Amino acid sequence: MNKKTLKLVSWNVNGLRACAKKGFLDWIGAFKPDILCVQEMKAYPGQLTPELRNIPGYQAYFHPAQKKGYSGVATYTRVETKNIQYGLGIEIYDQEGRVLITEHNGFTLVNVYFPNGQRDLNRVPFKLDFSNKLLNLCESLRKKGCELIICGDYNVAHKPIDLKNPKSNENNSGFTLPEREWMDHFLSHGYIDTFRRFNDEPGRYTWWSYRPGVREKNIGWRIDYHCVTPGLLSHVKKSLILQEVMGSDHCPVVLELQK
Repeated sequence: MNKKTLKLVSWNVNGLRACAKKGFLDWIGAFKPDILCVQEMKAYPGQLTPELRNIPGYQAYFHPAQKKGYSGVATYTRVETKNIQYGLGIEIYDQEGRVLITEHNGFTLVNVYFPNGQRDLNRVPFKLDFSNKLLNLCESLRKKGCELIICGDYNVAHKPIDLKNPKSNENNSGFTLPEREWMDHFLSHGYIDTFRRFNDEPGRYTWWSYRPGVREKNIGWRIDYHCVTPGLLSHVKKSLILQEVMGSDHCPVVLELQK
């Protein structure tokens, strides 16, 4: 990393083409992230407009799901990329387009869209298996000397402060005890939830249901994160939630690095 501030953004756009109709490209032009990690792309690259495939000044990498209109991650970067890895190397997860890893000068960026456990909780075991395989991969990268940023939609609110109505959601996907315990396990390896290092206020959320009035009343969940390895913490200057940015049922989250 050179001696400047880098703005890294993670945003579950809930359909890249749909978000593009709601000002996605205008927002990028105004905010100018150095790296933008997108989750829930919901498209093959060939289905995207030329404007979305080739944003001026950015190199784009796409890892779509095999299933049409489902999942998928993309990373747009103005920062030099040394190596790219698409997926975990495990077919059952990689066919859903959930992981995209890019290596940059000074850090390796892991763009992740964690599975949703679903209302009937039938996918919670799949989600936990995926999460453990991802952690194994991250730990193997750390053993090689990599400093990591793991960003994306984790699909879990870690603590009661991270959602508006914790008591009534204890048995709902995204706040079940096994999911929250996995987050404890993940952080116990030294990964740092950067937002909570800077902000301990309630009411700071990244996702809201599309039900009428929910976002206006700020009845939300914080399920999108930038987590870093300890060696990067001294370079983290800001970790922000841009609740005012519309275009999806999620809002962007920002990490500012300086070295």
